[in-house]
Amino acid sequence: MWQMMELLYGHKKRMVSREDALPGRDAYPYPLLREHLVLGTDMLGPDAPEDPAPWPDGSEELILAGGCFWGIERIAWQVEGVHTTSAGYAGGWTPHPTYDEVFSALTGHAEAVRVIYTGGESVLRALLEQFWQQHDPTTLHRQGNDVGTEYRSAVYWTSPAQGEVVRESARLYQAALDAAGRGTITTELSPLAEAGCGVYYTAEAEHQQFLARNPGAYCNHGFNGVACSLGSGAG
Repeated sequence: MWQMMELLYGHKKRMVSREDALPGRDAYPYPLLREHLVLGTDMLGPDAPEDPAPWPDGSEELILAGGCFWGIERIAWQVEGVHTTSAGYAGGWTPHPTYDEVFSALTGHAEAVRVIYTGGESVLRALLEQFWQQHDPTTLHRQGNDVGTEYRSAVYWTSPAQGEVVRESARLYQAALDAAGRGTITTELSPLAEAGCGVYYTAEAEHQQFLARNPGAYCNHGFNGVACSLGSGAG
């Protein structure tokens, strides 16, 4: 089965260069959904094309990618302290891509989830604990049967303080994986500003909170067998 998947989709595991990426466009080619179905919060905030609004005081932004964004988003919105989440695209070159373009692996983007949270480092650590243990960060450009650079594992941070915690979490989780006889983390770790074009793009409305709208739909996320414990940090 896996040999067949490699034959069909193996070419998608090669990261496209900036020069060869699809050209994209100057604006979203689809309308953006604004209200979060589960949390009832504003998913667009200051990025809304009409009536932009600030995030709550003390908010921080983190981008997580670990395979299909449906499952990663459901994991994130359940963490206490998360204000809002959205499914989208990050880490690639094509401006304002569509789902089909990202799926082609010709944009360089990963299916990603934007998380806006308050509560500082303790909430960040809680998010990272769930992130690491609810997908397989050791499979390069693949999550389960989903193959391609768009399904890669990645964490993109938006402040140096976040970056320190993310890097520490990766070191600690690698130690846990080593103890369990598992593989090496392949997760891309980078400031958002240095990941591809440095922009997060919100995905089409039908992808937002997909597993809340379709609770029995496909999801390949769940406990991977190795627990992640990062502690509460400085709070």
